[in-house]
Amino acid sequence: MTLELRNCGFVVNHKKVQRLMRVLGLTARIRRKRKYSSYQGEVGKKAENLIQRQFEASKPMEKCYTDVTVFSIPSSTQKLYLSPVLDGFNSEIIAYNLSTSPNLEQVKTMLEQAFAEKHYENTILHSD
Repeated sequence: MTLELRNCGFVVNHKKVQRLMRVLGLTARIRRKRKYSSYQGEVGKKAENLIQRQFEASKPMEKCYTDVTVFSIPSSTQKLYLSPVLDGFNSEIIAYNLSTSPNLEQVKTMLEQAFAEKHYENTILHSD
């Protein structure tokens, strides 16, 4: 209110404005700032947790694990994103992809490398 009066050319002390507003029964509507949230709700279907924290596999390509990890380069502001596929049988890295941005193309390329052969019919791929 004080700022609006000042914009109209009236110079009035803010305490005077508060007193007059109180006497006249006027209240200011204060809009709360909303905290930023990037949450967009449930998108897509959440897969069932088939692993149940039993990470050891009894045969190769039975259980595979993947995740995207970010590495900061010390002398630069650039970051690198590593996306490997790990075999649960012998902890061998089957395939990986290194990229400057974490995008769908990186994951597609990594999965095509890992599962190019037809040895993955009953493979469980676990990701966070």
